[in-house]
Amino acid sequence: MQLQEILYSQGFGTRRVCAGLIQQGLVQVYMENDAIAPVECAQAAMEFVAERLRFRVQGVDWDYFEKAYVLLNKPAGTECSQKPSTYPSIYTLLPSPLRLRPQKSAVQGVQAVGRLDQDTTGMLLLSDDGQFIHRMSSPKKHSPKVYEVTAKHPLDGKQVQRLLEGVVLDDDPKPVRAAACEIVDADGAALHLRLTLTEGKYHQVKRMLAAVGNRVEGLHRSRIGALQLPQDLAPGQWRWLRPEDLQKLQVKAA
Repeated sequence: MQLQEILYSQGFGTRRVCAGLIQQGLVQVYMENDAIAPVECAQAAMEFVAERLRFRVQGVDWDYFEKAYVLLNKPAGTECSQKPSTYPSIYTLLPSPLRLRPQKSAVQGVQAVGRLDQDTTGMLLLSDDGQFIHRMSSPKKHSPKVYEVTAKHPLDGKQVQRLLEGVVLDDDPKPVRAAACEIVDADGAALHLRLTLTEGKYHQVKRMLAAVGNRVEGLHRSRIGALQLPQDLAPGQWRWLRPEDLQKLQVKAA
């Protein structure tokens, strides 16, 4: 694949912009047998094997990924929207190549797999692979999602049991029961709970606690499937999902 096509596919701008970066000497490529010193490339039409290619653009190292699979530790006070209404967008936390990766549809760049409220923190997946987004978002997948919940009032045993058996979310067009598949009392007072869901209804955790006469004061998603949010990934930081991460999510990369 031509170098300018590789840069274009990775979100570094139009083909003309990518060719300009190369011609200005702003692109270097790590050759297969030399992972220390990248070689400057001045010709946009130079051919490379894209798979496993490492390159440097304007001083920043990148790896080639046919599809992008990203994990973000979402901070509070951000919206999962390209056009936020009140708070900054989560997409401003990502480098521009992730936001500009070309797609066949009108949508550009990586997209969030589902959404978290502006005040909810924790694990958020993003990708430009439509099939991955669909599989991870599909209610048929029943992928467990674990939330660390801080309630306004301690929940008693009856309230916890109601959450496990299922509560009716009254404002649904067709009210159905929503249930937690597991609840762990994290502090012995039932004020801090670890709650596992396999559904993804709008504001589900908040609405479930409201249905038993309580209120969510803090909400943090710590796990999806068998993939745990890394402790060394600070709020606002992101990293690529590794093959072993995708395996924990029980999905295959495109």
